[in-house]
Amino acid sequence: MSTSSSAAHRPSAVSTPLGRRVTAGITGGLAGGIVFGILMAMMGMLVTIASMMGSQSPWVGFGIHLMISIVYGLVLTLFFATRFLTSYGRGTLTGLVYGVVLWIIGPLLIMPMMLGMPLFTFNLTVMLSLMGHMMYGVILALVAVRILKGRA
Repeated sequence: MSTSSSAAHRPSAVSTPLGRRVTAGITGGLAGGIVFGILMAMMGMLVTIASMMGSQSPWVGFGIHLMISIVYGLVLTLFFATRFLTSYGRGTLTGLVYGVVLWIIGPLLIMPMMLGMPLFTFNLTVMLSLMGHMMYGVILALVAVRILKGRA
């Protein structure tokens, strides 16, 4: 049985060691989280994130945001890499969908519950947050694909 040399040098996520998947999740989560965090800082949203923990510091909000970004990065790479992070095209689509799911879970559901606000409220800030979450998802997924393919 013969295997092409290009296929032999591109490990699938199934054969990718756990350590590489963890590295992909942490690195991708941080990369996407930093970019999205900058957008959140420009929108003044970091104080809102901090308020979920009883703080008013944008730095606390940024730290919380990065921790959440890493956790979500690990969820993607540990549970979904084998099927959805196998190529850059598939990773891009996965990242977009993952960003939308995270947007529904975070700003539309969990954050309003924690802050005593109405659930599923749509306004300009929430819609800009959708774009930020999609951006986060794409960056996370593309960085993860690169690491999972062994090119990082």
